[in-house]
Amino acid sequence: MTSTGKIELMAPAGSFESMQAALDNGADSIYFGVDQLNMRAQASINFTIEDLPEITKRCKAKKVRTYLTLNTIIYDHDLTIIKKLLDQAKKADVTAVIVMDQAVIAYARSIGMEVHISTQINITNIETLKFYALFADTVVLSRELSLGQIKKIIEQIKKQEVRGPSGNLVEVEVFGHGALCMAVSGKCYMSLHTFNSSANRGACKQNCRKPYLVIDKESGVELEIDNEYIMSPKDLCTIDFLDELAEAGVSVLKIEGRGRAPEYVAKTVKSYREAIDAVYDKTYSQEKVDDWMTELAKVYNRGFWGGYYMGKKLGEWSKLPGSQATQKKIFVGIGKHYFPKAQIGEFLLQAFDLSLGDSILITGPSTGAQEMQVTEMFVNDVKSEKATKGDTVTMKLPFRIRLSDKLYKIVKTEFADKEPENPNVIGVKTIKTEAHFCGE
Repeated sequence: MTSTGKIELMAPAGSFESMQAALDNGADSIYFGVDQLNMRAQASINFTIEDLPEITKRCKAKKVRTYLTLNTIIYDHDLTIIKKLLDQAKKADVTAVIVMDQAVIAYARSIGMEVHISTQINITNIETLKFYALFADTVVLSRELSLGQIKKIIEQIKKQEVRGPSGNLVEVEVFGHGALCMAVSGKCYMSLHTFNSSANRGACKQNCRKPYLVIDKESGVELEIDNEYIMSPKDLCTIDFLDELAEAGVSVLKIEGRGRAPEYVAKTVKSYREAIDAVYDKTYSQEKVDDWMTELAKVYNRGFWGGYYMGKKLGEWSKLPGSQATQKKIFVGIGKHYFPKAQIGEFLLQAFDLSLGDSILITGPSTGAQEMQVTEMFVNDVKSEKATKGDTVTMKLPFRIRLSDKLYKIVKTEFADKEPENPNVIGVKTIKTEAHFCGE
């Protein structure tokens, strides 16, 4: 939880572009992976050990906490690099490490690093949490818990004064927004079984996102099902009951998405930043929720649902492959120069046209993800309403661009006219105290 008492907003950083987008849009903390020892080893660009000082330098300037993810299965041959990585993270003053393996926990504690427990450990009760509080100041609870169950655990932390190594009460982190998979708290073996590529080593092949047929092997009869994407859940969205998460005492809200683009990070962080602030300044409303849902639908998503927080039995499944975003970006060109006194940016168009009134996105390792509308531009030094491939375009920008920053045009998709889904009802107070899943 932040020093102001608000929920800490934790953002994904799969690249410098995404990290900068998180910093620019109000994240309180970021989490990131280094090389191959994290749960997004293949899905994101990932940083290197050499990047650690730059990461912490930028984040410290914004007073943003930094969390290194080391939450994969660890084998003997990994231990040397794990220790080297943790030593360098400590040297660079990374705030904490997110872990699941006891060897990593032990070494991190031995060098004085703050430890956060990953959801992969699957903490579902106060006694398990108390055990890990011996080593960790923050725990990420199992993703399958209901809001009622989470609230009870937090109440017991306070009642029993469960403290971590820092001496402070243990903080509870939960998933707030982004991709979910069919596995229990991310522990899945489908990819390993079918492709010899372990999801628990950050190499998931996304089996659950594919369409499937269900056939009776004895008779050969194909069973009738409503949806062939029967293992691909919709994305989690909690923005429409964020007030209840705050009321339950949650300390950290995590946005999932290290494999997603910087504009996804910018849009989701901005929306949840506004929502968290609104909860605490008493301006949170249905009208604002509707606006935030519209914004969240613009970037990559598989549709939205509220997870297991409301005690639902099973997930809601996506009916389509890939994203249902209402917008998409089209590459147009690259940055060539910036004139700081005049605040003018220069671009070379390498593909597609650009016209007055177009919405554009500019991304880069230092620029992050900046959106704006073209209200005036010069094409080959002449004021113009349209530019084409090969033209040099200049326009006034309220931010600095760098050489080779990417320029995109934002256009509507086929989902643009679809009403955004509100997966839950705002202000619901009939929260079940127990989750009801298959087999329980």
